[in-house]
Amino acid sequence: MAQNKKTEFPEKIQRIAGFTKLLSHPARLAILEVLANRQTCVCGEIVEILPLAQSTVSQHLKELKEGGLVKGEVEGTSSCYCVHWENLSKAFDEFSEYIEFIKTFKKNKSENCCE
Repeated sequence: MAQNKKTEFPEKIQRIAGFTKLLSHPARLAILEVLANRQTCVCGEIVEILPLAQSTVSQHLKELKEGGLVKGEVEGTSSCYCVHWENLSKAFDEFSEYIEFIKTFKKNKSENCCE
């Protein structure tokens, strides 16, 4: 029987994996860029700016919101979104710290170990 092995890893690694998975699709990166370039919450303009269908944008916004990188609220008949800067900064910081940690192992390795 298949098991979900994600829970076998430390919580920090699970968070970093979740964050990088959120950023693994070009559409989500493009949506984040559109939101980051706006001074206010974006309601419907994303579909007009990006070459994506409304349903595609909605699905990616849902994933970004569930992942905590985007905030959204309903205003009338539409939903408005903006970057959740605090969460995004925390995620980038944690990812950067992890990369620096990984780099510490390089000091003990030959530069051409796989060549």
